Amino acid sequence: MFDDIKPHLVELRKRLGISFGSLIVMFFVMFYFHEPILNWMVEPLNHALIEVGKKSVHAADGMVTTSQVGGAFFVALKVSFFAAIMGALPIILSQIWAFIAPGLYANEKKMVIPFVIGGTTMFGIGVLFAYYVVTPFGFDFLITFGSFKFTPLINIEDYVGFFTKIMFGFGIAFELPIFAYFFALLGFINDKNMKDFFKYAVVIIFIVAALLTPPDVLTQLLMAGPLIILYGLSILIVRVVNPASDEDEDDDDEEVDLMSEIKALNKSSE
Repeated sequence: MFDDIKPHLVELRKRLGISFGSLIVMFFVMFYFHEPILNWMVEPLNHALIEVGKKSVHAADGMVTTSQVGGAFFVALKVSFFAAIMGALPIILSQIWAFIAPGLYANEKKMVIPFVIGGTTMFGIGVLFAYYVVTPFGFDFLITFGSFKFTPLINIEDYVGFFTKIMFGFGIAFELPIFAYFFALLGFINDKNMKDFFKYAVVIIFIVAALLTPPDVLTQLLMAGPLIILYGLSILIVRVVNPASDEDEDDDDEEVDLMSEIKALNKSSE
């Protein structure tokens, strides 16, 4: 048995090595540019602090601080790692596809370019949506709330961790259509499966939104709303790639008829 999976383990090690190597290279590149990247990341926070100065006349302006010796250095490492993942994402996605490609048909193997471009694009759209739509609303609300009594002193280490969590959360969430296409291509799901799972998906989406966004209803809705729309888009994509067969539809109709008969019998017995 081990002899059967050994070639797959060797291939997996190769793909992981290339992905990790590209991540390391991108990390050193991004570390050189970490200051402009950090300025980009802190811009929503600075905007919120400016709003504090405008609204809280009797309070001092907020400040971005660090509470650790060498805090700025560790922040630079976090920023560089965040940017490195985004920079190396096309290579990582291509290695994922290269690992699974031997199990695909010849026409499916040609989808590597759409997979890499689509996955990178959707991740970028998710990050930009979080940056330009979600964080301005979330940070303005959270930081300005109560600022007439308290001076906000924002720890940069906590902020960078919080910021990257939101960015990665939205980036991964926006990969939903790509994952749906991938699983449909392999025959794991069809449009009927996704339709049947929709009511559960809505609950899961709101739970994920609550975990990944600031603790206010507005930003949770700003994440949950697009995810529900993306789920609907994924159903359409799966319908094109791997539509449900007539047998599945017939089975579904039989289940509905059976449930109707059971309900009718229950009413007659009453």
